[in-house]
Amino acid sequence: MNSIAWWPSVGVLITAAIIDLCTRRIPNWLSLPFLIAGIVVQSVNGGWHGLGSSFAGIGIAILLFGLPCFFRLMGMGDLKLALAVGAWIGPSQFIFAFLVTGMVAGIMAAFYALRHRALGRCLDNAGDLVVRAATGSFGADGGTGLDKKGALSIPYAPAFAIGTLFSFFAQ
Repeated sequence: MNSIAWWPSVGVLITAAIIDLCTRRIPNWLSLPFLIAGIVVQSVNGGWHGLGSSFAGIGIAILLFGLPCFFRLMGMGDLKLALAVGAWIGPSQFIFAFLVTGMVAGIMAAFYALRHRALGRCLDNAGDLVVRAATGSFGADGGTGLDKKGALSIPYAPAFAIGTLFSFFAQ
């Protein structure tokens, strides 16, 4: 467990989850200082190795969250929060957190779709997304992701908080 990152991560991720649930936004005033603090703390704590681990975590976050943000499948607040978490926990723990987060988000999305009686529509949209990805036709006729008319979305920060905090116990 990366103990130096535990308490800051708990505080920021729970705060982000609550704000995202209430407002469907993750504010910059929360994510950006957390990102900078992660780089600084890991550098002071681990020297050049800590700095490298922090930037590697940021790089993995960009790879895993950048493309979905580019195609408007998730918001930029989610990306900035992911960058900050990557800076604190490094690449290997971040990958594990990402996998757990994906599972939690999938469960949340299924319950959300059932609650809104839109499971069929959500599955149709997911199928359209897969076809668009396979054919390279993102953005054509009607948009993709969050900008698609009638698209449902979930607040992602709660899933990200659960996945990241769980990753501390798996390391």
